Amino acid sequence: MSRNLNIAFLMDPLESLDLSGDTTFALALEAQKRKHHISFFKPEDLIFSNNDVIANICKLELFANNNLYEFKYHDTFIKPLSNYDVIMMRQDPPFNMAYISATHILEKLPSSTLVVNNPFEVRNSPEKIFVTNFSHLMPKTLISRNIDTIKEFREQFKDIIIKPLYGNGGQGIFHILPEDENLNSILEMFFSQNKEPLMIQEYLQDVRNGDKRVILLNGEAVGAINRVPKLGESRSNMHVGGKPEKTELTDRDKFICKEISSSLISKGLYFVGIDIIGDYITEINVTSPTGIREIKNLASIAIEEMFWNFIENKLDM
Repeated sequence: MSRNLNIAFLMDPLESLDLSGDTTFALALEAQKRKHHISFFKPEDLIFSNNDVIANICKLELFANNNLYEFKYHDTFIKPLSNYDVIMMRQDPPFNMAYISATHILEKLPSSTLVVNNPFEVRNSPEKIFVTNFSHLMPKTLISRNIDTIKEFREQFKDIIIKPLYGNGGQGIFHILPEDENLNSILEMFFSQNKEPLMIQEYLQDVRNGDKRVILLNGEAVGAINRVPKLGESRSNMHVGGKPEKTELTDRDKFICKEISSSLISKGLYFVGIDIIGDYITEINVTSPTGIREIKNLASIAIEEMFWNFIENKLDM
């Protein structure tokens, strides 16, 4: 790459993040190291005016010294996003109407501005629904609000997991054992909160050995960690105490990655995280996949460098 790129990060406020473990911070810091110009804006800073996509945006400056991570926002100004080479859409879920609205607006940018990941495809690929395109790789799964259908599924598989269809970070996930009497109460709680269906899956005992997060760059697996749930916890998400461990890709993992690769590439979903428990894929995260800091710490793989190598080469094409 012979030129310095203008890169804008659409993300949550940095003061709300754990900068020592945040994937977006690592990606932005690597871009800054390469002398690219990085800027910051939030979803609410997006503006669509007279057919132009603009934003109330500011230059971002990052600092990393001896495991101390800091940032500085410079003065904000209104600027067309078409002036940028790359827009990194890295706001965290929930996948709600604010998120969907941002994808609609960013979709109106000219092709000369690369949005990662493709906002049209992100909008149409929520984690727990997109993965059903590959149902032959998944555990037995039901998406429904029908109580009788859910009870029949439980009767068939006995040990089940219930999770919100648009949740994130392990929030709202319940492991329902065969003798558990709380199913009706849990369903009532969910249904009183929103009108969305739930995802119900057979419980996979292999989760006790860990939930593997694999990062794919342009459809190719570039690194992985295993997240092991803490004692007394069925969820392995690091937000709720899951412990990251070094891991290797099995032949089954590689097969799963190969099966989904062409779909990711064709959709412009260049930076993706998938979750694998045992022999099964459970989610495809296209919104703001995480885990590259843990992969670097455990396996010495610098995915942030690989990412910008890919982007720079793509823009040079």
